[in-house]
Amino acid sequence: MAVIGWKAGAEQFAPQELLECALVAEEVGFESIDVSDHFHPWSEEGQAPFAWTWLGAVAARTQKISMGPGVTCPILRYHPAIIAQATATLSHFAPGRVYLGLGAGEALNEYPVTHHWPTYTERRERLKEAIEIIRALWAGEKLSYAGKYYQTKEAKLYTPPKSAIPIYISALVPESARFAGEYGDGLIIVGGKPEDLYKQVLKNFSEGGRAAKKDPDKMAKLIELNMLYTNDEETSIQHLLTYWAGTFVPALFNQKIYSPAMSAQNGEVVGPDTVRKTCCVSGDPKVQAQYIQKHIDLGFDHIFVHSGDKDQKDYLRRFGKDVLPRVHAMVAAH
Repeated sequence: MAVIGWKAGAEQFAPQELLECALVAEEVGFESIDVSDHFHPWSEEGQAPFAWTWLGAVAARTQKISMGPGVTCPILRYHPAIIAQATATLSHFAPGRVYLGLGAGEALNEYPVTHHWPTYTERRERLKEAIEIIRALWAGEKLSYAGKYYQTKEAKLYTPPKSAIPIYISALVPESARFAGEYGDGLIIVGGKPEDLYKQVLKNFSEGGRAAKKDPDKMAKLIELNMLYTNDEETSIQHLLTYWAGTFVPALFNQKIYSPAMSAQNGEVVGPDTVRKTCCVSGDPKVQAQYIQKHIDLGFDHIFVHSGDKDQKDYLRRFGKDVLPRVHAMVAAH
């Protein structure tokens, strides 16, 4: 059965309001939460709360819903040992409900804090070392690590994880998907891309998993989808673009674009037609459910839905009432 989750828009809402939305998400039947871990938002209009404080609040106030960052970069503004500690502590408030999404980062979040933005090749090498450190600390080792980028001396988590924590690795292009399969427990990717790209990403991911002697069929495959469930398309699209126009520009993910103003400037080229082509924009619950099913059929088993709606609680309640039952029925029928 596919897991249907909610992408928490930390760039749009203050932390307390976003927490209240998370409680509604659990109440109406969403099974998982994915929240951005950003230092800067994508536009000057946005916010950027500390994801780990927010996740702790969600963990303490919920009972069933799983949660994690989508995604954390554990290589520059964070030391990987700190991310190991953060997730281990979070698991005590939500045993069995925590995952760790990891990626090589964006300049938007790393460069302003560190004044450092290495090449993608170096960032991926750093990520490999970071994963080794995180897993070793979770396992309870007293770790003296001597890597190219990180060193520890008898580091140990004295509050180890309460339960197992899967690692899902971001892959935006096929070239990085093999790395995700080799070093992760799952894959996480953003929506709005051509189907052929997804097929190649999933193929490379499976090859990486098999190379590491893992069963790709048992590895999680997560995707974030913009799904505007609305009868007021213009307003809903505008709300999305106000906070996330930059996310539609590939350069924002790989170039040294490090301020919300720079992101917004690049996002000015994005208009409503781009949103309609790359997102699901419809007030018909059947269309929404079919859009999710299409991605399940492609091979994804964990779907996060995201909307820029101003009244996010209302969006969650409507989606939970009208769309989620249809999705579950379609999945069951398959």
